[in-house]
Amino acid sequence: MSNNLYSLAHKSVAAPANAISKLGNLGSQASSPAQALKTLYTPEQRIRRDATRWTLVQGILAPVQFVVFLISLALVLRYLFNGEGFAIATASIVVKTLVLYAIMITGSIWEREVFGCYLFAPAFFWEDVFSFLVLGLHTGYLIALFAGIGGPREQMLLALAAYASYFVNATQFLLKLRAARRDERIASAAAPSVSGSRA
Repeated sequence: MSNNLYSLAHKSVAAPANAISKLGNLGSQASSPAQALKTLYTPEQRIRRDATRWTLVQGILAPVQFVVFLISLALVLRYLFNGEGFAIATASIVVKTLVLYAIMITGSIWEREVFGCYLFAPAFFWEDVFSFLVLGLHTGYLIALFAGIGGPREQMLLALAAYASYFVNATQFLLKLRAARRDERIASAAAPSVSGSRA
């Protein structure tokens, strides 16, 4: 009889314990997607990003380059459609290419400061790969221009191809900027609950 009483007592205690354990497992499974979400920056990289002056340089050069791109694109299309303004369109492409070189050089320095390598940090690997295509097409235009390879129209079409690749690359970086802001929103939302749990 004592064995029966022990068995009943054991079952009555074990059932709620098992239920609590299952609830705990469900809770951990529910939180696992949030924990599995890979952020663009580690906390240390975010601190380095915010501390380096090259972040500001990139923040200035990126919109400047985009404005130069829009103006130059309009001038290139004007020449291709109307045959007017070759000289000013050419000058605008040269300026756009120089700004591209500036943002590529300073961007690699920024990457070194934040991630510890000048290029191909995992967080920006494919952006860097595509940037080389963009750089190659812009440089190809300069070679064609100064070496006299192809006629004016062919040179403008090469510049247009370079601009198409730049637009794709700029979109890649904008998506990464959006991802970084999303990560910061998640981190700031999680901060109160973490500090509350310590109390």
